[in-house]
Amino acid sequence: MGLFGKLFEKKICDICGGEIGMLGNRKLDDGNMCKNCAKKLSPWFSDRRRSTVESIKNQLEYREANKAEVAKFNPTLTFGTGVKVYLDEDSRKFIVTRVGPNKFAEENPDVIDYSAVTGVDLDIEENMTEDEREDNEGNSVSYIPPRYFYSYDFNVIIRVNSPYFDEIKFRLNSSDVEVNPYNSVSADRKPYPESNRDYCEFKKMGEDIKNALTQARRQVRDEAAAARVPKQAVVCQCCGASTIPDDNGRCEFCGGAAL
Repeated sequence: MGLFGKLFEKKICDICGGEIGMLGNRKLDDGNMCKNCAKKLSPWFSDRRRSTVESIKNQLEYREANKAEVAKFNPTLTFGTGVKVYLDEDSRKFIVTRVGPNKFAEENPDVIDYSAVTGVDLDIEENMTEDEREDNEGNSVSYIPPRYFYSYDFNVIIRVNSPYFDEIKFRLNSSDVEVNPYNSVSADRKPYPESNRDYCEFKKMGEDIKNALTQARRQVRDEAAAARVPKQAVVCQCCGASTIPDDNGRCEFCGGAAL
């Protein structure tokens, strides 16, 4: 078959078995996937070309099961403006998505346990662009000394222990946060970013997300560690028996408050 024939050769999706339309193929390490199956994958998954057909099928099974977790998810805390982090403090889970709760079922965002978090970072990226002037011949030339415009992006990176992705990275600000109190400034008069209200708001927003998830992760792991410590026998204050209290601190014999 010639090059032209191969270009228009029909392919079959190794995931769902459907026919793949023109320009609809998503190449896998050992097969092909249609764009409809690709849409069902986690938005944080980014290693498609090195993934096998079997691993993609496993992920789609997980994504299907995730729908039940989304249905049970009840957000009690929300952080962010565009992309938001929703926390369900009762179930100790969180999701990251751009849509509101009324569209959770449609979007199917990944529901992640607090315990899966391995770290959270706020990366404030500074961008510096030189401001130039036009000389007598119409050419763009530098000021002397050079002048610069400064802008900032606020990126949150949530590292997680998951078989399908290891980090969730998103930008808090939808547009660049410009910090130029003098419009343009010389190289030795860099603006003080904390003087800008938007800069401070996005920085605090990122720190709030980091602190909330870090604290939630620490609490879950501390409780798990405490649960592994063997319980010690005590003397019940009600009946005087030597007892190992239950989770509510009650005597196994009389049911009274042992502690």
